[in-house]
Amino acid sequence: MLTRRNRIRIETERLTLRPPAHSDFRDWVALREASAEFLIPWEPAWATDHLSRKAFTNRVYWAQRSVTGGTAVPLFLHERKSKSLLGAITLDNVQRGPSQSATLGYWVGEKHARKGYMTEAIAAVVHYAFQTMDLSRIQAACLKENTASRGLLEKCGFKYEGVAQSYLQINGRWRNHVLYANLRADRRGVKG
Repeated sequence: MLTRRNRIRIETERLTLRPPAHSDFRDWVALREASAEFLIPWEPAWATDHLSRKAFTNRVYWAQRSVTGGTAVPLFLHERKSKSLLGAITLDNVQRGPSQSATLGYWVGEKHARKGYMTEAIAAVVHYAFQTMDLSRIQAACLKENTASRGLLEKCGFKYEGVAQSYLQINGRWRNHVLYANLRADRRGVKG
């Protein structure tokens, strides 16, 4: 669902997904700090100013430009009942024309992991991407040893496609990633 100012808001049973706002700063810092050991092994190295107000302000402005320009859909996950920030999910590198695709990325705070929040968020974002944005393909990548993320993607209908060599720098090292994709009209594994 789009709101008047070209802002995206997606509601699920337990979640509100919306772009980051300046007012999210303190909650975002607290969640990232509390979850640092949980997140750092799977993410690109954090800049020295990663948790600064300036870096967060830049993140908010990037999100606004991306939504307006149609290049990305960066969303924060908030628990509807408590309004607590749980994590984030982003459709990035939105490609139009013959490709009609995007790349999915996500993270969740450690204390909110394994409670089904990200499964719910991915299902909602995939639905939004296929039905509202008219995308045809969503791809995602994760480290081979990240069994939680691989299981999550598979549970959400993503299919394994292969390995990308030196795909991303994680913790300062180029790392191979396994690739997954979800297709709007996925017939893989269906007998014709």
